[in-house]
Amino acid sequence: MRFLPFILIFFLSACAAPGSLKVLGDLDKSPTLSGSPIDDRLLAVPELSGPKITIAVYEFSDKTGQRKPSSNSSLSSAVTQGAEVWVIKALQDVGNQSWFEVVERVGIDNLIKERQLIRQTREVYEKEKEQGPTPLQPMLFAGLLLEGGVVGYDSDTAAGGVGARFLGVGASTEYRVDTVTVVMRLVSVNSGKVLMSIATEKSIASYRSSTDVFKFIDLGQENIEVENGYSVNEPVNYAVRAAIEQGVIELVKDGVDKGLWSYKIKEIRG
Repeated sequence: MRFLPFILIFFLSACAAPGSLKVLGDLDKSPTLSGSPIDDRLLAVPELSGPKITIAVYEFSDKTGQRKPSSNSSLSSAVTQGAEVWVIKALQDVGNQSWFEVVERVGIDNLIKERQLIRQTREVYEKEKEQGPTPLQPMLFAGLLLEGGVVGYDSDTAAGGVGARFLGVGASTEYRVDTVTVVMRLVSVNSGKVLMSIATEKSIASYRSSTDVFKFIDLGQENIEVENGYSVNEPVNYAVRAAIEQGVIELVKDGVDKGLWSYKIKEIRG
């Protein structure tokens, strides 16, 4: 019986190893292209009938004020502070890149400074030209603004688990679900009217599985305790991006329903 704990240790380690080794193996992979979580839905949106719509995104900020739970620091935010990059990417990709022409507004200060630098350089080196320095092309202006942000991050919207222990040997499984909420609105630059507002949600799942052994040996003079397990957490950034992309899809559909634009009708060849 003295060898029973060691047999159990070997058994539990062998059971937990495959999941743990798989996760650790994934960390060794080279950097890969970050694909869309719902790329098939973005591409499935029918193309726009007519020229692309010029749209601007100034910011898409974190409005939750939530902090990431951590034993080391309480300063990290629960959600990304750069969600506008996913908004811009979704607007560019929706409907096989046929819908929106996105103009730079997030870094507009840098853009204006660079244009000023070009203008000053041309004035110095092209002052001898009869027609004067070569003028810069005017910047595109947007007819629509997309605004909004991540407005909600609710922790433990669902939680639970199951476990059992017998003769010092136990196993348990736990799960937790968080929810992130994204709101975006489309504004007409000409009138300032809010044309539509969309809210989307995405759940974030976390899972933990563990096994353990606790055994007293020789009338309590010695004891052995072993625990093994692993956990899987869905990235918050993945959920935020998926919610934003679904919001853009719903924005396009809502615009069609409101008559703001229409889908391109495919020609049927006989």
